[in-house]
Amino acid sequence: MEQFLMNYDGFYTIFKQIFLTFNFFVIFYFLALNSVYVLLYVLSFFSITKYLLWQKVDRADQYIYSDFTPPISVVIPAYNEENTVVTTVRSLLMLQYPKFELVVVNDGSEDRTLQNLIDNFGLRRLSRPVHIKINTADIRGIYYCPEDDRIIVVDKVNGGSRADAVNAGINASRYPLFCAIDADSILERSGLKRVVKPFLEEPELTVASGGVVRIANGCDIKSGFFEKARLSNKSLPRFQVVEYLRSFLFGRMGWSVINSLLIISGAFGLFRKSAVVEAGGFNKNSFAEDMEMVVQLHEVYRRKKQKYRIVFVPDPICWTLVPETFSALSRQRRRWHRGLMQVLFGHLKMFLNPRYGGIGLFAMPYYFFFEMLGPIVELAGYILVPIALFLGLISLESFLLFVAAAFLFSAILSVGGVLLDERSYRPYESWREVSILILYALIENFSFRIVTTFFRVMGILDYLRRRGRW
Repeated sequence: MEQFLMNYDGFYTIFKQIFLTFNFFVIFYFLALNSVYVLLYVLSFFSITKYLLWQKVDRADQYIYSDFTPPISVVIPAYNEENTVVTTVRSLLMLQYPKFELVVVNDGSEDRTLQNLIDNFGLRRLSRPVHIKINTADIRGIYYCPEDDRIIVVDKVNGGSRADAVNAGINASRYPLFCAIDADSILERSGLKRVVKPFLEEPELTVASGGVVRIANGCDIKSGFFEKARLSNKSLPRFQVVEYLRSFLFGRMGWSVINSLLIISGAFGLFRKSAVVEAGGFNKNSFAEDMEMVVQLHEVYRRKKQKYRIVFVPDPICWTLVPETFSALSRQRRRWHRGLMQVLFGHLKMFLNPRYGGIGLFAMPYYFFFEMLGPIVELAGYILVPIALFLGLISLESFLLFVAAAFLFSAILSVGGVLLDERSYRPYESWREVSILILYALIENFSFRIVTTFFRVMGILDYLRRRGRW
């Protein structure tokens, strides 16, 4: 084949030069990316170890049921949830926290969501107006429960996004801290106690905190609460367990150490209400309103040159369902990547700007070059490297050496995440399940990662075409 191409000197020379340039770029990209991974891994490992040791002597729990504990508003957006909304509210009323309220936002449901709430909790319409701090679609009415003042229901016109419903819940909420949960999120009974600790430790500085979100597919769930961790019998959720452990324990924990965390999961996060209101509320036009809000908080406080912190707690806070089919996974990953691009391009002034500290100099460049552009580099590698191997531009030995190095490093990170999680929290009682996760961590690079890379590239194309809905 090489001799055949030699007869077409111009084509051969151009392709060879393109490949050699790309080859050097990939090597540099690989080294840079994995250097960041190592740094985040080290920061996360020592921080988690310190956290676990501190937990053994920490006496913060004694303050949870004291006058020092800030009350929390739990905001629950609901759209056409007539079959589950009552069960969800009843389960959340059993949260282990001294003072909280549930703000259910009926976001223009076209079914019996509102009526079921009224019938089951004896709701009555409240005459007082809502103080509008953040603009939202029109509110049609506020309802309260005479027998349990923890329940508030907001009935509003559909605003076209989850963010608009959350903003309406913020407007109607009474307490200084709030969290918004997804309809498919299953909270740990002690979830609020765990995620509020940063606000107790440094109440003047903490503006947001989040924790580990685990995968609920296959787990035992009773009365809306997690009971026992089990692995799903389907492959896609198993791959995502490995992915989530790596992302939360080593990714977000590492960024949190240097106060450069850009994402608190939309499934569950705790925020200071005044800070969110000052930042303008959640962006209803964003595909990633959770990331958008965190970045906006960084921008506001950095611009004011005011000390603050956004914290990741390496404790399991809630469990969430993940896609079990390729079509659902495709929609999710394409939306995530559109949202990532939307946030990054919407905050370009922070990019490499020393005024924004670690956010501008480290976190934003990392997400831009490695998270946003990473799928393009990977896909190009999947296409060009086999072609170059076939044409004789690289040796089989060099190809296998590079693949082995990439596989080994990725496997170390993924398996390390599984083992650290098992050592720290032991969510899975059976070593058979742990062994299965290790196996999936080993084969992820040659299966699941390639599929998600393709979906993320499709997300880039969707963004460039201005396509895609929630």
